[in-house]
Amino acid sequence: MDKAQTGEGHHPLDVAIGQRMRERRRALGMSQQDLAEKLGVSFQQVQKYERGANRISFSRLVEAAGALKCKLGELAEGLDSDRTSGKLEQVNGLMSVPGALHMLEAYAALPSDALRRAVLNHVRDLTGVLAQDRTRP
Repeated sequence: MDKAQTGEGHHPLDVAIGQRMRERRRALGMSQQDLAEKLGVSFQQVQKYERGANRISFSRLVEAAGALKCKLGELAEGLDSDRTSGKLEQVNGLMSVPGALHMLEAYAALPSDALRRAVLNHVRDLTGVLAQDRTRP
């Protein structure tokens, strides 16, 4: 087994590509079934691609980029196994928290940088309050 794989045996790069596919598909309001039909695979296969459980071939990735109306580079930009596997594992861990993707989507949909900063500061304040509450007897 490749030592760069996660505990479940999924390579971090496969997981990252799958997450980017899922994010793009959701941003377009496209279902897994819709994407599956465009790629000529089952929706279960799309689920496996999005989880990183199955590797997506280069030719299928090119087809997916077309179906998702984006450039191939948008799905793979910045991914380098030597430099990013630790970061990818961290992001994958964070994204596995229930509701994390919905929170990120809502945050990204905020109309201004100032509002995003205010929300981020508020959430950070909340986590600080929670940490203080846990330390009190």
